[in-house]
Amino acid sequence: METNDIVTKNFESYADVAVDIINVLLHEGRRRVKDYEMLSAATESLYLDKENGLRNQLEDVAKYHVVNGVPKVLYLFANQTKVDKGMVLRKAGYAGGEYRRQYEKQNPSLYPVIEIVLYWGKSRWKGVCSLQRLFDEEGATADIIWKYVDDVQLHVWEMRHLPREIRELFQSDMRIIVDYLAEGDGYRSDRKVIHKEATVKMLRVLSGDTNVDDTGDALKEMGIKEEDEIRVCELFDQYTRKGIAQGISQGISQGVAQGIIIMCKDFNTSYEETLQKVRLKLNISEQEAEKEMKLYW
Repeated sequence: METNDIVTKNFESYADVAVDIINVLLHEGRRRVKDYEMLSAATESLYLDKENGLRNQLEDVAKYHVVNGVPKVLYLFANQTKVDKGMVLRKAGYAGGEYRRQYEKQNPSLYPVIEIVLYWGKSRWKGVCSLQRLFDEEGATADIIWKYVDDVQLHVWEMRHLPREIRELFQSDMRIIVDYLAEGDGYRSDRKVIHKEATVKMLRVLSGDTNVDDTGDALKEMGIKEEDEIRVCELFDQYTRKGIAQGISQGISQGVAQGIIIMCKDFNTSYEETLQKVRLKLNISEQEAEKEMKLYW
């Protein structure tokens, strides 16, 4: 399992974060679901392959909404960093497996399954979000009576492109994540960080860092404990002093450098002038700017 997957799943597994995602994205910020009503569910389901062998499929995070001991909804969280054209088929498989269990009375009550797709990619989502549309794009015959074809809808949220009015509804550490993705290196806030290590790891992997195992040790070196009260600005400032913030912002900085260099080349700007633009924009040394130029010139 990739680092990105592990870190993202761990972050979303916290009840307050999961509830926040549900209340903001599905209930428009209304606090309809409470932390204490969430119960972790199995993320694995089984299906038969073409040789009648059992295969497993895994959802990223699964949470029951339980009221008075009775499950009301099963929420499935799926994280994507790339567009997956067949994602709607995967959703049908996940939901179908759960409904099959209910049909076979493996669960004491019936409840709907809702999947939330959180897309963390930099480009906009252009994948197919309808099962009928997927069939249509694959060249399904014109004589199909579409009203008899059950449709499955994929509900995707582009987390790097959430509008401000949506971001402001988050109350958990997810607010820090989406604001940072929207505002970049200049992001500062007086918000309290609840899950310190998990939040910092999320920021790092979403910025392109593939090795975040040192996060816990770094926080210990700075004397920061999970139970401590610390705000975003304080945490970021301490990371900056230790130079670790470079790992968080590296992905964004590289993207900015690449954009500047490509644009300058398109307008026939000289190498030297482009070099200086990169140096000034990123506030880096000429030697560091040279490294960026070698990557993209």
